Amino acid sequence: MSDSTQAAANPLPFDLPAEVEKLVARAPSVVVPNTIKEIEDLAVRDADEAGWHRVAYEVPGRGMVPEVDVCRVKNGIAANYVEAYMRRRDPDCMVIGDDRPTDKPTYQARFGTSFDPLREETLEWLAGQSLAIFPFSAGIAGKGVDAIVVAPDNAGFFALGLALLQGMLTPDEVPEGFSPKAVIYVAPPFRHTHFDGKQVVVHNRKEGMHELFSYNLYPGPSAKKGIYGVLINQGESENWITMHCSTVKVITPYEHQLVISHEGASGGGKSELLEQVHRQGDGSLLLGKNTVTGEKRTLSLPQACDLRPITDDMALCHPSLDKGRGKLSLMDAEDAWFVRVNHLTKYGTDPHLESLTLQPPEGLLFLNIDAKPGSTAIIWEHTQDEPGVPCPNPRVVIPRRAVPGIVEGSVDVDIRSFGVRCPPCTNTKPTYGIIGMFHLLPPALAWLWRLVAPRGHANPSIVDSGGMSSEGVGSYWPFATGRRVDQANLLLNQIRDTPSVRYILMPNQHIGCWEVSFMPQWITREYLARRGGAQFNSTQVQPSRCQLLGWNPRSIVVEGRPIGSYFFQVHTQPEVGEEAYDAGAAILRDFFLSELEQFRADDLDPLGRKIIDCCFDNGSADDYQRLLDHPTIVDED
Repeated sequence: MSDSTQAAANPLPFDLPAEVEKLVARAPSVVVPNTIKEIEDLAVRDADEAGWHRVAYEVPGRGMVPEVDVCRVKNGIAANYVEAYMRRRDPDCMVIGDDRPTDKPTYQARFGTSFDPLREETLEWLAGQSLAIFPFSAGIAGKGVDAIVVAPDNAGFFALGLALLQGMLTPDEVPEGFSPKAVIYVAPPFRHTHFDGKQVVVHNRKEGMHELFSYNLYPGPSAKKGIYGVLINQGESENWITMHCSTVKVITPYEHQLVISHEGASGGGKSELLEQVHRQGDGSLLLGKNTVTGEKRTLSLPQACDLRPITDDMALCHPSLDKGRGKLSLMDAEDAWFVRVNHLTKYGTDPHLESLTLQPPEGLLFLNIDAKPGSTAIIWEHTQDEPGVPCPNPRVVIPRRAVPGIVEGSVDVDIRSFGVRCPPCTNTKPTYGIIGMFHLLPPALAWLWRLVAPRGHANPSIVDSGGMSSEGVGSYWPFATGRRVDQANLLLNQIRDTPSVRYILMPNQHIGCWEVSFMPQWITREYLARRGGAQFNSTQVQPSRCQLLGWNPRSIVVEGRPIGSYFFQVHTQPEVGEEAYDAGAAILRDFFLSELEQFRADDLDPLGRKIIDCCFDNGSADDYQRLLDHPTIVDED
């Protein structure tokens, strides 16, 4: 690990941005880690005799304010936030510090003043700190953004998270011509002095430089989603998208292969798509539990498909990856995965992930996991927000290179699915939980789902007030810095340019009155892979009772076991019925109309306007199909 003292020369083999060069010259010391191991050591450098490294900062009028307790464990580094609020992302944390075009809240509008004075104050504070800096490439080399981080060196765990997620470049690995076009500045105490303790991340898009000021130490809004915003901004100017999705290659026991990409808001099942189906003690699958009667239904699946993970959350859809096959070509935009494990509450729930995290080939970073110095961090032992209430957002950062069977490079996607967290729906309490196990969507309707992107029921990943709300266009809108109509046009062009892709919709948590966890997407994944994809004819599907849900299968057979209409036509469940279903459909339709109104802008693609008008006119699945007639229901002549 190299150190530079005050007024020392640039410690890195490339020209630093002017502001960073000034900080390096003025800071009491600057650490440039050469390896991940050195960042791990930095994360616990000031540990006390018991093994705890406390990250704390002087706040005027309050003294030293603790932020995070960090310790070394046998399988990596564990960090726990002192304040429960800091254990998940605040959806309102992003503000824009510049005056470029945006639909996001600006610093000026939210706080009533220009960001410039705070920017100068932040840089002045950093100049008085002992710093850690290192370079990385956001996205992928040659197609992403050269970047650098500047953080207080006592926040080594945050630097570790960034280095794992984005891929640290050591001085020897920096490519020729490396020139940072993005900088993350980390200044935790400012959330107390300026933002009433709230998470705030300011994007300041300057000419040739994207500055990201992180005023908190939870890596979700900055080291992960903040960098996501940098990539979205780059793609917006170059006409490509970084999708918010997981992607997996599914290989059946008969060696047929299918690539599925799963999009959706936080909590929509992206990480779960990469998991093997969860089994009960006897090896069976718990298809669902009736929340009214207590009845359980199980399914036998002797052999599950082999899963080859590709992406977990962010997928770079750069034009250079396109192979000209009419399919969507993508590759992972990250070096590590930020895996939520709130659904793992006991040993044996997910043996693959448990084994990987208990005895990893290299150290991992655990967040909100109840671990002690020198212990083994166990992913089903979650930090408690208060006695008896576990944190809903425990995480582990897993490098891609540690994931067995990982697929390197780009792939072509066969099926794009969209996930929605659904509440229970019954005839005594109608809700939008009317989505069947899976639905086929015409491409035009699939585009609308990506515009409204429901955040859904009981979201575990972010601070939320409950109820139905939107994650915004593409489900990546919380991380975008520009205009929503520009992203809507990019998404529509992407769908229009990939006619060989099929689209499905899948719920999780509930299907009507049945509690199902993530079983719908696990079973759907197995079923579609075994039957060769989402090719259906008109005798196998029917229009859904709710026209926003496209078509649904009448029933399916998985390994000889039928799954009947209750799980596809929710109105046939006795505990729901047609009246409650229609009330739920009205909730869904009102939500769509409310969200889509904001996209009726003059510069929306004309086809997009026709699709939105179709929704306002209560169009059918066939109406949407005619607007963008890529094959969905295939009948042979």
